Amino acid sequence: MNLIFFSRRQGQARHLHLTHPLTLGVLAVTGLALLGAAFAVGMRLGSSGITSRSQLAELASLRQQVQDRVDSMSVRVGELNAHVIRLDALGKRLTQMANITSGELNFDAAPALGGPEDESVGAIAQIPDLTKMMDDVQQRLESRDAQLLALENVILSRALSESIRPEGRPVLTGYISSYFGGRPDPFDGHESIHKGVDFAGSAGDQVLAVAAGVVTRAAAASGYGNLIEINHGNGYVTRYGHNQNLLVAVGDTVVRGQPVALMGSTGRSTGPHVHFEVLRNGSHINPLSFVDP
Repeated sequence: MNLIFFSRRQGQARHLHLTHPLTLGVLAVTGLALLGAAFAVGMRLGSSGITSRSQLAELASLRQQVQDRVDSMSVRVGELNAHVIRLDALGKRLTQMANITSGELNFDAAPALGGPEDESVGAIAQIPDLTKMMDDVQQRLESRDAQLLALENVILSRALSESIRPEGRPVLTGYISSYFGGRPDPFDGHESIHKGVDFAGSAGDQVLAVAAGVVTRAAAASGYGNLIEINHGNGYVTRYGHNQNLLVAVGDTVVRGQPVALMGSTGRSTGPHVHFEVLRNGSHINPLSFVDP
């Protein structure tokens, strides 16, 4: 097969024999070069498409993971807020129980806040920062924790003051047979000072501590017979005399209403009763100031 080429400049015709081996080689090489270039372009385009699809899938997976984390953190923030609300309700009830009216422990309002203006004020609003939200909730929890701790200290202090202050009768049953102050001595009839209050009853009746404290004496004492002495702190000491038996020992800790002895008539006594004294800072005071007869 022959191809004829015409040259306009020279006006001559040239013949190309396709059956010539060199001609066929050149055509084959050219064809292969074109096919190779087309294949390379196709591979590049295909590889680019695969990479793009892989990146898109990876981005979609990453986006879903981030959304899952955001959802989880949002739920956590909601739980923390609910916890703060419960703490506020508890604090309000305890404040009412403790009869505290001071605004220092106000659980109905958020703590007063302030500070200099941030340089970023006026910037374009952004999506809420969950980390900042959680920090805010954490600060609220710390504030409530401090308030509840202060409230607990107030309540405990009041409870301690009330528990160690002498209050109540040292017996469950019985009557007052002799009051505090001047009286005729029951043995010689001379005028004397009675430093306590006598509660008469039956031998073996329980003698009760009128406040919490530590037993500092549990033994026979001159005039008192078998004596129990309890130190309540804040300068208060109570004594229970003429007991038949002692139920506690020195160093024991007692609470209000706990039996500490059994009523008797030991020592300088005319019959079963408990001689009850209250001392404050070493001085005898009238027990009826603290004890409802």
